[in-house]
Amino acid sequence: MTSSKDIYGDARPETSLDPSERLRFMSSHTVTRADTCISCGMCESLCPYGVHKRVEGHARILLPDDRKCIGPSCSVNYFFCVANCPTKSLSITPSDNLRSLGDARWSADMVLATWKMAETAEPMALDDPANCGLSGGGFDELRFVLPSRTPRYDPEDISFSVELNRRGTGEKITLPVPFYGGGMSFGSISVHTMLARLKAAKTWGTFTCTGEGGYPALLTPFEDNIVIQIATGLFGVREETIQRSRIVEFKYAQGAKPGLGGHLLGDKNTPDVARMREAVPYTSLFSPFPFHSVYSVEDHKKHLDWALAINPKAILSVKVSTPSDVDMVSVGSYYAGAHIVHLDGGYGGTGAAPEIAKKNIAMPIEYAIPKVHRFLEAEGIRDKITLIASGGIRTALDVAKAIALGADGVVIGTSELVALGCVRCGNCESGRGCPRGIATTDPELERLNTPDWGAERLDNLYTAWWLQWCELLARLGMKDISELCGRTDLLRYRDRPAKEVGR
Repeated sequence: MTSSKDIYGDARPETSLDPSERLRFMSSHTVTRADTCISCGMCESLCPYGVHKRVEGHARILLPDDRKCIGPSCSVNYFFCVANCPTKSLSITPSDNLRSLGDARWSADMVLATWKMAETAEPMALDDPANCGLSGGGFDELRFVLPSRTPRYDPEDISFSVELNRRGTGEKITLPVPFYGGGMSFGSISVHTMLARLKAAKTWGTFTCTGEGGYPALLTPFEDNIVIQIATGLFGVREETIQRSRIVEFKYAQGAKPGLGGHLLGDKNTPDVARMREAVPYTSLFSPFPFHSVYSVEDHKKHLDWALAINPKAILSVKVSTPSDVDMVSVGSYYAGAHIVHLDGGYGGTGAAPEIAKKNIAMPIEYAIPKVHRFLEAEGIRDKITLIASGGIRTALDVAKAIALGADGVVIGTSELVALGCVRCGNCESGRGCPRGIATTDPELERLNTPDWGAERLDNLYTAWWLQWCELLARLGMKDISELCGRTDLLRYRDRPAKEVGR
């Protein structure tokens, strides 16, 4: 009886692979062998990558191992199998997996590059096309003006720290890296995903936001690295979690769906999720827009004062979308007592965010950042508040571009999920829709990933990003990430200076 290994060699079906192998099983190209093949073994002898394999005693050569094929670029080599097949039986085309992977903002090349960094901790070259997507706008059209040579540098001499509290109240917290994790609620993603993010955040001394809905007891050992979120539905909001949280985030709006509020559909609202949210299991939950207790700066200040009354040491972050008057909103948040103004652009959000909202509401984040940065400078308070940006931060260079536009640091989310194997299929709303077990509450799908495996991949991704930032700052002649803040003169937008962005 012929086994699957006899047919595929080492290329086992994906369902039998562990998480890391499952991602490596994704092939970029499909190698097809026609019936005219005479099993001469020429392709095996010529291919240096092990795509072809012939086993003595078999009438036909084994099916090609597509994972190992580098594609048409191999044609420059004298051993190219397609060109040298005596019966012209071989052809190579982009794989169906590759064609279905990603989207305009998260191109297939960017997804695969993120997977590779999460697997190896090796950075992409700063000029690698996979640093940008195919959207035709936003960060994809922004480029750094870099000298051609990289000077010698010691990574230990370069600082990436970001001070989160520049006011006289609250705990002083300085991040060693210019990012922390964005809000993903218990219910929207699996507990394993939450644990993986928190394990990696603890390793790097940064934070991860639990999103709306509180957090289960499993996350309590990581409470020093948790940002607790208070959103309009007040789901999961408890005094005890606010009291032990170092950062409290008020989410007034999400950039991917401003004016629409949040939602968690019924099949993801399991009994455990419902218990945490004090809701009825398997009913859809909706967060209104806006806070119906806040209609002025004075109301806003009462909100923040309430949180400080519960936890006087807490750092307060205010997350807003990017309406046309976002600069005024940011100033109002400062005078209400916020330590962090968190601008959330429309390019972020999971597959649960409606496309009509993401593409048509609010200001693009690359315009909002410099607009707010300059207005805060004009008001004389830029050095008294921390400006954080999110909504479409996909790569290390996106982080640097946001800072060059005027942010102090960023919040990341989707990039972490892609590192864990997300294929950008857009099925995040459904309880059983996530094929990678990331954005799910289904106990069977959840087991596709383990927290330790996920934390290792995120650690690798952060390491690769850190190495990219080291090279970038060294080439710019900088030793501190803060030197990059507001340096739009270092950017070009579609081959023209980016100083006009946000005006």
